Amino acid sequence: MTDPEGTAQSAPAAAAAPPAPATAPENVTGHDPAIGQAPATVVPRRRRRWAVLVLAAVVVLGLAAGLVVWAPWTPPPVLRPTGLMAGPSTANSVAFHWSGPRTGPLPDKYLVLNNGTAAGSVTGTVTSFRQAGLSPATTYQYSVVAVRGGKRSPQSALLTVRTLTPPMSQARLQGSWGVYVKTVKTIGPAGGRRNGYMTWQFSPVCRAGACGVILHGKNGPFSFKGKLAHRGAVYTGQAVTHFGCGSSASYTPYPVTLTIKIHTTKAIGENQEWAATSLAGTIVMAFHFVSTGTGYCPAFTVKGSLAGTPA
Repeated sequence: MTDPEGTAQSAPAAAAAPPAPATAPENVTGHDPAIGQAPATVVPRRRRRWAVLVLAAVVVLGLAAGLVVWAPWTPPPVLRPTGLMAGPSTANSVAFHWSGPRTGPLPDKYLVLNNGTAAGSVTGTVTSFRQAGLSPATTYQYSVVAVRGGKRSPQSALLTVRTLTPPMSQARLQGSWGVYVKTVKTIGPAGGRRNGYMTWQFSPVCRAGACGVILHGKNGPFSFKGKLAHRGAVYTGQAVTHFGCGSSASYTPYPVTLTIKIHTTKAIGENQEWAATSLAGTIVMAFHFVSTGTGYCPAFTVKGSLAGTPA
């Protein structure tokens, strides 16, 4: 066709086809885009899977660690007792205490060792011990072992304790003694010196402690017996014996009264006793006048010092 100006026009072109709609992205999160909200951030499945695995591993490890700590088949160790400290002592007893475990269960009991030998035990709730029946002025060493479920802890450090030393007035005088007599002074016409050893046997009149004694003495072939009273650390008393007067062919008994005063000077702890181990004192020997058909034995007095130790 020709327009009015004679310009030729071609036939109208076919209408253009509308553009094809774009392919919608896959709705990974399940969000419907038609709702009109902005889609959530998309998390890749692989990343989520790794996060879950790591979290599970952490939980498993934590549970395993808890089982190691609290599992009943893994009992905690039996802890060694510590902090042993001495308590009050007497002449025949000592006491001490220690510290229980700061953590974990208590032991079933504590064993107490005295110089390496079992001295006793206490329950696991008790942390002190007292032992009686000991010797005075004597040193002892103790250690403690905790026991739980039949298992023992290592021994504690050693604790050294000592019983008290009694006064000398409490020393017990007993047993056989050798006593040396030394002449200090002679009064009377006889003169001479009478030095030498006697054997004395002390028998206490009580079962324990310091008290009076029965004295059995022997001076060569002559013997005597007397009782010594006890007051403080001093023992006093008398005994009667005799020596020989005259020649061997005309022997006459020579009566002698012994006045004895002694005191203990040393003692030791022995078999629970405070036993005397040394004595000193004085003796006065009064010889009585004796008349015979062929002569007489004059009266005179000998004063001497005494020193003795157990035989």
